[in-house]
Formats: sequence, C-alpha cells, structure tokens
Amino acid sequence: MRNIALKLMYNGTAYHGWQVQKNGVTICETLQRAAEQITGVPVHLTGCGRTDAGVHAERYVASFRTDSRIPVERLPFAINTHTPDDIAVREAVEVPEAFNAIGSCLRKEYTYRIYNSRVKNPFYVNRAYFYPKRLDEELLNRAAHAFVGTHDFAAVRNVGTPTRTTVRTIYSCDVTRSGDLLELKVCANGFLYNMVRAITGTVLYAAEGKFTPDDIPAILASGRRTAAGPTVPPGGLYLTRLWYEDARLND
Repeated sequence: MRNIALKLMYNGTAYHGWQVQKNGVTICETLQRAAEQITGVPVHLTGCGRTDAGVHAERYVASFRTDSRIPVERLPFAINTHTPDDIAVREAVEVPEAFNAIGSCLRKEYTYRIYNSRVKNPFYVNRAYFYPKRLDEELLNRAAHAFVGTHDFAAVRNVGTPTRTTVRTIYSCDVTRSGDLLELKVCANGFLYNMVRAITGTVLYAAEGKFTPDDIPAILASGRRTAAGPTVPPGGLYLTRLWYEDARLND
C-alpha cells in the first residue's frame, strides 16, 4: 500500500467546495471519481483543508492510499484525463505512511483579491470582489496587521464546521496593490469557517470609516460576530500557499 500526495489546483466556481456532500458537486468527489477510474477501486482523498463553495486553490494537497502500481510521475496525466478543465493535478509524490494532507500541514496562506476600479471587469467575475469606491491600501494594511498574533477569532467566523477551539495564530496579514487589484494575504496555522472572508469584510469596514484599525483588537476580544464586518463573497478567495515538513510539497 502506497501513500500518495497529489499537488493540484482548481477553479472552484462550479463546485460546492472541497468536501463531499450529499447535494452538490464538489472538488473532492470529482477528483475521487477520476482516481477511481484509473485505479479500478474506491479511493478516499484527504484534503489539506475545506474550501467553501466558489473558493479557488492555486495550491492544494490531497493524499490517498492505494495498491495501484502506476508510477507517480504518470499519475497526474492519468488523473487529468478524467477531470474537467477547472481541476488539474500538477504533480504526485509518494509520501511516508504517517503523512496526512491536513494533519501534516504546518500552515496555510489564503489570498483575497479585490478588483478596485470604477468600472467592472468581466474577466474578474467570480475571480475577484468588485469594489468601485477607491480604497486606501495603507489604511487597509494597518487594519489587516491588527489580526496578527494568537487570538480567539470567534468574531470573524461563521457558524459551520464544529471546532474544539476558535483560537488560531496568524503569522502575517498584509494588503498590497498592483494597479486596480488589491490582495489581502493571510498566513496562519489554521482557519475557521469563513474566517478570511470575514477578516476581509472587517478590513473593508475599517476603510469605510465604520470603525478604525485600532478598534479591531476590541472587536476580536468581544467574540461577537456582529461586531465585525460582513463576510465578503467567495469568488475572490484563493488558497495560495502551503507549508509541510516535506519540502517537495511546498512549491
């Protein structure tokens, strides 16, 4: 029995997130079916995290165990012949027995993209959040920095997947601009349901003057979801980087 890690990417617009669901097509289900077609047996994929409906991944790792002897270098091409155009396996790596895509992941980075222009851009539909009012990226960046550290992030999570604790550590949270495109990047040891989208909405509320960046620590301390900003749409969110002890999985 081999343990295989798949490095993949996907456009999540047409899917109800990563996790298999009873009602709705998901990334995991689609990829499992493709893997089953080439191995001839049921496949159970473990993903590095649950991305929600409409969320994308430029970097993603999923692992599964198999008796198939297909060489790892041939697995990506074989699987990709059975996946739609919006899901692609970039590479397959044989990993130790103890490896688990989610349990072995040390930290993740999500990027939220905002198209900040007076005129909408059809090419960013479901790829970035259209925000027509000019935003001050320096103020946004100050607000984003207020989330860095180990905190209880209950104020910026929506009720969803049960979790033992709402405490997480954010290592960095920064906003940058390139022309009309703003990016909010958050790196943390783990994320709560809709956490990045709620952080982004809170940072935007600060930019709108509904509170100041200096108010954010008190908002977090309150633990009240209603004290923070809204949950922005999913189309602007991407999983963009992963960290593992196995350096082969980090690019």
